[in-house]
Amino acid sequence: MDAITHGPLAPEVLERDDVKRALAEHDFAAAFSLIKKWGGLSQNRIASACQLTPGKVSTIISGQQQVTSFDVICRIADGLRIPGRLADRPWEEQPDIPDSLTPPTAQPFEGTAWCPAVAVHLAADLTRSDLVMDRRTATRALAGATLSGAPLLDTLEGWLQPAPRVDQGHRRGRIGQREVHELEATARAFRAWDHRFGGGLRRKAVVGQLNEVVGHLEDHQAPDVEQGLFQVMAYLGGTAATMAWDSGHQKQAQGYYLLALRAAHAADDTAFGANVLAGMARQMLYLDRPQDALELTHLAQKGAGRAANPRLRAMLHTREAWAYAAMGRAAAFRRATSEAEEALSDAGGDEEPYWIAYFDSAELAGVTGGRLLDMARADPQKHAEAAAGNIRSALAGRGSEAGRSHALDLIGLAECHFLIGDLTGAVEHTHHAVDAAARTRSSRVRAQLGQLYPYTVGRSASRTVGEARARIRDVLSS
Repeated sequence: MDAITHGPLAPEVLERDDVKRALAEHDFAAAFSLIKKWGGLSQNRIASACQLTPGKVSTIISGQQQVTSFDVICRIADGLRIPGRLADRPWEEQPDIPDSLTPPTAQPFEGTAWCPAVAVHLAADLTRSDLVMDRRTATRALAGATLSGAPLLDTLEGWLQPAPRVDQGHRRGRIGQREVHELEATARAFRAWDHRFGGGLRRKAVVGQLNEVVGHLEDHQAPDVEQGLFQVMAYLGGTAATMAWDSGHQKQAQGYYLLALRAAHAADDTAFGANVLAGMARQMLYLDRPQDALELTHLAQKGAGRAANPRLRAMLHTREAWAYAAMGRAAAFRRATSEAEEALSDAGGDEEPYWIAYFDSAELAGVTGGRLLDMARADPQKHAEAAAGNIRSALAGRGSEAGRSHALDLIGLAECHFLIGDLTGAVEHTHHAVDAAARTRSSRVRAQLGQLYPYTVGRSASRTVGEARARIRDVLSS
């Protein structure tokens, strides 16, 4: 397709290797600087072409703001007439995309950023680029900071409004509810596998299934089938996000979280949308951004409203508690934890969605114990014993079949014993933790195990501590 002959840039500018590389890696600070240098475009001209404000272009060039919004990326691609699709892959690997799959230009995005069609376009971009990336490209493309603070929250405000419905006239309805149920069963299986083992071993399979759902949505379907497909897309997107996050790929995880949220919005599933926002909050907590996490949690609570069942309400309260603990607000932590316990006491059985069934008293104990452990690192005498007690309750309630959570519990319990000063108990639990960690594929488990390692350093006079240290080192190097 002819993509650059009528654009604001001469073709040779977009053929430069440095410009190609910057665009392929979504490094728009470098790309805009190079376009100013080689293309002769002023900052105001770039802003006008991409339908951005000069101030936004300035913050992008200065590196103050990362560009992760699908809408903004489309504006840049369309405004500068960038050939092919502006995706996270090498320039030379970008195939031509038929016009029927090209997302709307910048103008239609105004006021319709949360329409279902945008979720389909975003899913097509994410999955098709993800499935063709090689390992080296993936490492480069998945690096980078996630969006946080006001820019992220501003892009999510549309989730609070109902999804606009577009009358597409006659629909072909090429699949039925039976196929939708089969896809949902597959999504459940992937989620269960990830919950137990963690890591990204099956992430490509999840992305492939997600891409199949995109294909069905690109064909016009009956309204009930379309809604079911969007719900499956939300489930798969959430699992892909968790797998990417658990593997340490923060930028990609956020992309799939945003997709899952859009898909849940299109499916009119506010409860699962709140669950997705809780996942995004958890990501921010691991990135040491508790204020962002708290804002995301409050957005989830506001959006879910009466659609939030008791387990979901309890889980969201634990996200609040986690953020308060990270801020050192012990009283607020205790209040939010009490609210989580109260909400969970109202939980029933089969009437709640499958994706929240994991949140039971053992999960609450594990989350509470983990947050008390966070505070115990600063004040062991005040919090370490309580942390250990909660983690023991979690271990008794969910057992080794919990996989990743079981390993994290054991690592936390070992750390509690180190903080208490019980070396014998600490060594015993460290060995159990190493055994459990070796059975998972979770980089998060290995990161937590790495935090346990320093407790074993400087205690070389103890043979048993030395053996535990050697075992941790073996797992971390495997």
